[in-house]
Parts: sequence; structure tokens; C-alpha cells
Amino acid sequence: MNGSAPAEVHVLTSPGKAPKQVVRDVQSVAMAGFSSQIDRRIVSVVQVDPGDLGGGDRPAVDDVAEEIDGSRMTITVTLTWHDERLVGRATGPAASTTRLRLVAEATLASLEQALDSNAAFAVASVDTPQIGAHRVAVAVVVIVANGEERVVSGSALVGPDPSKAMVRAVLDGLNRQVPQLKRS
Repeated sequence: MNGSAPAEVHVLTSPGKAPKQVVRDVQSVAMAGFSSQIDRRIVSVVQVDPGDLGGGDRPAVDDVAEEIDGSRMTITVTLTWHDERLVGRATGPAASTTRLRLVAEATLASLEQALDSNAAFAVASVDTPQIGAHRVAVAVVVIVANGEERVVSGSALVGPDPSKAMVRAVLDGLNRQVPQLKRS
């Protein structure tokens, strides 16, 4: 940055919009959101096919559902991965303090259907702390595979649905591990 103005702006986008239009969009956002003028010459645009980023090999969140039966709660998490619907469930006490843990456990249950059956997963901890101005869903997951224990963590900003944020946090923690654990 030169004072308060950026020295360079790098944009990674998918094809479909002309690079000149992307630069104009960056200039418009800078002006509207930050009252800052951006010189088009400092904006670098790289267009990449989304498939080249490896994003296609990650499970996607379809739905998180809750069913309460007296003092018990069942959370159902539905993911889509490789054109397959993965549905996992977790049941426990119908308490607000256990809900997000059950969401994380249901997420693991759905993933276990598509991953190496010799791998075992467990939720070590979950939380939604306030970080600055934002609540963040954080999940710590333990994986035991091939006689080796790994602890991973993931996070996701909490928006209007804390449950979906927790699913995304679990997936974030496992994203780098999933290709290694995938069934052949």
C-alpha cells in the first residue's frame, strides 16, 4: 500500500466475464464501498476454470435438519460429493449446548460413507467464539488411519445458520485429509 491506497490488486476469477469488465467492477466496488479510486493499471486479473482449483473434489453442504423427540434430538446432515448424496445422523440430548457437537458428529457420519472404512473419525471439540466483530464456528476432529492419529481443525464464519457454519468448519478441517482417505 502507498499510504491508504493499494499498490496492487490481484483478482482470481472464473472465465465468463471479460477481464476489462472485472477491472471496472473492482474500481466500482472500491469507490462504492471504500470511497477509493483504483487505477486500472494496478489491477491484475487471472481467470481460472473452477475445476482447475480442485474445488470439485470437496463435499458440499445440502441440508442440516433437526428432529426433537422428547428429551432426544437427532441431527441429519446431507452432503453431496461426486454426484452422491451422503446422509449422516447423530442423536443426543435435546439441549442447545449439545446441538453443534451433534451437527459435527452427523457431518462425520455422512462423510464416513464415502471414505476409507479403515479410518475412524471423532469430534474432539466444537465452539463458536467471537473473533473481533465475527462469530466463527471452530471444529477439532481426530482421525485415526493406518495406525496414525491426526488432529485437524477447521473454521467457518457463522452467518444466519450456525449449524451450516459448523458443517463447513468440519469440512474445512478435513479438506486436506479427504483425498488421502478416499476409497478407491
